[in-house]
Amino acid sequence: MRYLVTGASGWIGSVTARELKGAGHDVVGLARSDAAVAALEAAGVEPVRGTLDDLDLLRGLARRSDGVVHLAFKHDIAFTGDFAGAAAADREAVAALGDGLEGTGHPLVIASGTLGVALGRLASETDAPDPLAHPRLATAALTLSFAQRGIRPVVVRFAPTVHGAGDHGFLAALVRIARERGLAGYPGDGANRWPAVHRSDAGRLVALAVDRAPAGSVLHAVAEPGVTTRRIAEAIGRAVGVPAGSVPAEQAADHFDFLAAFIAMDSPADNTVTRELLGWEPTGPGLIEELDAGVYTPAP
Repeated sequence: MRYLVTGASGWIGSVTARELKGAGHDVVGLARSDAAVAALEAAGVEPVRGTLDDLDLLRGLARRSDGVVHLAFKHDIAFTGDFAGAAAADREAVAALGDGLEGTGHPLVIASGTLGVALGRLASETDAPDPLAHPRLATAALTLSFAQRGIRPVVVRFAPTVHGAGDHGFLAALVRIARERGLAGYPGDGANRWPAVHRSDAGRLVALAVDRAPAGSVLHAVAEPGVTTRRIAEAIGRAVGVPAGSVPAEQAADHFDFLAAFIAMDSPADNTVTRELLGWEPTGPGLIEELDAGVYTPAP
């Protein structure tokens, strides 16, 4: 099979591309820079120059593929304040990919998130949150509707912490903030929970989803259902060499910066349906284990 992977040079996409190639598939990767082209070529992935804004290109690539894995997202503008713009571009890209796959029965696997699917309780893959509550939930709902157009849609909800060596996401940001503030903070009493998954497990799950997940599947790329933010902060404190402590709600925006709204959520997530459906068993190290091993604080 020949699969298109957007984000194939990225954090999760590079693992997914490697897993797909290991299973005997050909992989085409969308590359928006010379560096991405070089990384894909080194990984044995066929690069195609383009961006998520090249909608005609996406339609054509999808039409010539046996399936699509869509993991790219405009994280750069999302983190600088234009999340709405990034989400709108993502939705248009998904719509274009759907146009290209219509009537083929081929898979379209997209990335979503577990954060906010259910608050204060364990979220299940069967939970169907209001698509109007968040732009990425609306894109996930759109993708699932493609089953009516002769496509095999699959939504993979990733834990907010997909960790591992080289991570530049939420966990790396918390480590940076602890260094800068001299405090590894947690909101309130730190009892709220974040799901986590190792990068290797997340990429492997996506590859399994391409080959095996039935149409309309919602999967949870979650290894640890919920690690309390207090445990996370204490592990960061040990790694960085600063104390861990509570950050009152009125100081959260100043301390946590853009992470303030996310870090305060209590949003654990289950993976039972995912494991039973695909036979996926996470094997990578845990979040606290990696912090204690110095993965996020390498020696000079």
